[in-house]
Amino acid sequence: MKTQAKVIMIQGTMSNAGKSLITAGLCRIFKQDGYRVAPFKSQNMALNSFITNEGLEMGRAQAVQAEAAGVEPSVLMNPILLKPANDTGSQVIVNGEVQGMMSAREYFSYKKKLIPDILKAYHQLAQTYDIIVIEGAGSPAEINLKEDDIVNMGLAQLVDAPVMLVGDIDRGGVFAQLAGTALLLEAEEKARIRGMIINKFRGDRSILLPGVEMIEKMTGIPVVGIVPYMKVDMEEEDSLTQRFTAKHKEGVLDIAVIRLPRISNFTDFAVLEGNRQVNLRYVDSLRQLGEPDMILLPGTKNTLADLKWLRQNGLETAICRAKEKGCVIFGICGGYQMLGQRVSDPKQVEEGGSLRGMGLLPVNTVLTREKTRTQVQGRFSNLSGILKNLSGMELAGYEIHMGKTEILQEKEISAMADITVQTRDQTLKMDGCCQNNVYGTYIHGIFDEAGVVNALLAALAEQKGIVLEDIEEMSWREYKETQYDLLADTLRKHLDMEAVYAMIKEGVQE
Repeated sequence: MKTQAKVIMIQGTMSNAGKSLITAGLCRIFKQDGYRVAPFKSQNMALNSFITNEGLEMGRAQAVQAEAAGVEPSVLMNPILLKPANDTGSQVIVNGEVQGMMSAREYFSYKKKLIPDILKAYHQLAQTYDIIVIEGAGSPAEINLKEDDIVNMGLAQLVDAPVMLVGDIDRGGVFAQLAGTALLLEAEEKARIRGMIINKFRGDRSILLPGVEMIEKMTGIPVVGIVPYMKVDMEEEDSLTQRFTAKHKEGVLDIAVIRLPRISNFTDFAVLEGNRQVNLRYVDSLRQLGEPDMILLPGTKNTLADLKWLRQNGLETAICRAKEKGCVIFGICGGYQMLGQRVSDPKQVEEGGSLRGMGLLPVNTVLTREKTRTQVQGRFSNLSGILKNLSGMELAGYEIHMGKTEILQEKEISAMADITVQTRDQTLKMDGCCQNNVYGTYIHGIFDEAGVVNALLAALAEQKGIVLEDIEEMSWREYKETQYDLLADTLRKHLDMEAVYAMIKEGVQE
């Protein structure tokens, strides 16, 4: 019988301190060192999710970490996923299946009932893998939430995990972050912290070292790493991502992504963002929109609310005008639904009622309580308009939506793709719709297959009257592998890996 996996847990002083990145990097290092490793996060809150081969939904960060570990993503790695639908409520997903909507207060009272699901998932992983790298959430020092914690020290106690605490120096006050967190923990919780990591460091290390010595003396916890600010291109799931505000290189092709208030699955555009020919911008106002060559409408957790927002701030009118001037309009999932004639919500999946769409595609959408969750593969259909050169190219991705969309007319209308749904019976179906340089699809990751981005950019360049030089054939999957290796190489240089391995070997209770 296989022995129980060893474990290490990464907690942070705050959200976006770098827990997900450190976890992914450790997964890669352990893989490189010959171990079979799995990530784990008991409860994740994110709008960017991933669909497994079984059609189950999990947090995208754990899917990325699984990729870094070289293993197939499994819902066992993230048994609870919360997807915020508004300011006070979230869709609750347990073991990959939707349980329903809950307010923050309702979920807070309910969540401890999910501990058996958490432990069952964890122990299943522990029987298969050599090492489990657990990621916490937010901060363990949120004293108003500690009593019912199931994701930070509460989980560490349940699985007897040693902890490394990550502080974010880039946002200032890192020593106060680390010392304050330790101060607010109970003695047995503080004892679990076997090392601290100062993350996102820029500057002269020698100037920082006196502070490191003082914080070690003050807390009694060693600093096991000073990790530099890493320029590693990895998919993110957090709405706190700096991608939305980053100033990108001046590519010859200008692509604008509408930054919807409830934007989801913006990782769809990572492959475009990483291309040196592209200036990809996230915009949320008329002033920012300008005159791009292509406008992307992303997924959203609330189509009706974000469609109203688009209408109220004038972006809907601007997008329609851009289409008349020859700009390519491309909607994915919720963005596709918005492009149609009408979106109806008779079952109050979001907020009920019916709303006129943007009128750019001859489709109607009815929101449904049943969530479509599946991986797909296939080919682009016989497309019309500027992107006709994508016709017949292979594609792969996944669907995740609550709604059914029907084409209202067939004249001069093309579907976006002929796809096979990855179910037991390998269902064949048509996806999406295109007409007059307006394109809509339910397929997330539709740009990721090799050659698709190059064909897309070549079409935009031809429309603009320019020729792209030195177009690189880029496999997105191969590119991501290089980034995981870069992340691991950086962490090896700046983490005391001997100390990390000692924590894993010793655990907490021998």
